[in-house]
Amino acid sequence: MTTLRVLTADDVRAALPMPDAIEAMRVAFAELARGQAQSPQRLHITTEQGTALFMPAYLPQSQALAQKIVSVFPQNPKRGLPTIHGLVIVLDPETGAPLALLEGATLTAIRTAAATGLATDLLARPESQVLAIIGAGGQAYDQVRAVLAVREIREVRVASKRGQSAQALAQRLREEGIPARATDVRSAVQGADILCAATDSTTPVFLDADVKPGAHINLIGAYTPEMQEAPAATILRARVFVDDVMAAAHEAGDIIKVVRAGLYSMNDLAGTLGQLVLGEVPGRESPEEITLFKSVGLAVQDAAAAARALARAEALGLGSSVML
Repeated sequence: MTTLRVLTADDVRAALPMPDAIEAMRVAFAELARGQAQSPQRLHITTEQGTALFMPAYLPQSQALAQKIVSVFPQNPKRGLPTIHGLVIVLDPETGAPLALLEGATLTAIRTAAATGLATDLLARPESQVLAIIGAGGQAYDQVRAVLAVREIREVRVASKRGQSAQALAQRLREEGIPARATDVRSAVQGADILCAATDSTTPVFLDADVKPGAHINLIGAYTPEMQEAPAATILRARVFVDDVMAAAHEAGDIIKVVRAGLYSMNDLAGTLGQLVLGEVPGRESPEEITLFKSVGLAVQDAAAAARALARAEALGLGSSVML
């Protein structure tokens, strides 16, 4: 018989503090850049209401073998349900035996934010103090926590299509001692040192003219070719990094749209996050430069985060056990 450890959303959050998650991403992206990881392109199955994604990965250095199954159903909030549901199954890389089942939406939010934290650590100006976040859905809270883990932020500005969600997030952050306020998009972006966008928009959510020189941008949404968060002008003038070139070419709408318009080439990318970690490509080259990280999300992130969370959960006695 096999014993399976089951980690709830609360267990995952307790087992994977943001600094640990960021370090797990640092190792995982380095493995990916070295060509050590096995991570096929994720499989999409689309229904009338949403999309299910199947994402396997193996990281030998991280001793991580896992698959995530995640669904993104945009109309769920109208039903009183989260937009994202997910599960991650962790296997023993030595035997293939199932080891654990983790709640996937929380893991996804943390690992996505951890990539943001890593990119911000590598690219944002050290003196950055003002963070703007556009989109106040399920990803937003952890995006803020990730940036706070790597920079001394004195002001967080939150903007969303429906202002109520921005108000709620700002209130939650203030209750945790974080100086945050809800505002409109333009007021949030103007003068911000770091900008995070976490939306499913199909058109730009901010104006290029509002992005100040020296800003760093993290684009977290726009995970299909039809979606877009940044104006083409911002992509064209920024130093752009991605999590994976092939994945970006297939899924990163912000980049795909300017390539299709004949304004940009994948060869114009500055590099990947893993190449930055390994020092194979330069990062920020001047205080005035705009840097930009475009994330589409990779299975290696899920595998690395799940393995790190499982190890800590076992040490802390978190979760429950099920006999299969």
